[in-house]
Amino acid sequence: MDNWKTDWREEMMMNKLPRFEIRPLDEGEGGGYLIEFPDFPGCIADGETPEEAMLEGADALKSYLETLREPGRPVPSEQ
Repeated sequence: MDNWKTDWREEMMMNKLPRFEIRPLDEGEGGGYLIEFPDFPGCIADGETPEEAMLEGADALKSYLETLREPGRPVPSEQ
């Protein structure tokens, strides 16, 4: 993993991620933890630990928002 990515994601987490839910995945789902952002439909990520799921979630959220902004689509507001 690149250091700049780790630094960016950790900084985003410290600045507070928007509302999210984390749940454990059972072995049939691959194990680890899943993070979902209810205010951003379809934005999910996973990781081996809750902390890793949050880091991966920060990266997924960044990509999600960039993908919406590129063609000028509306970005869901945080609740």
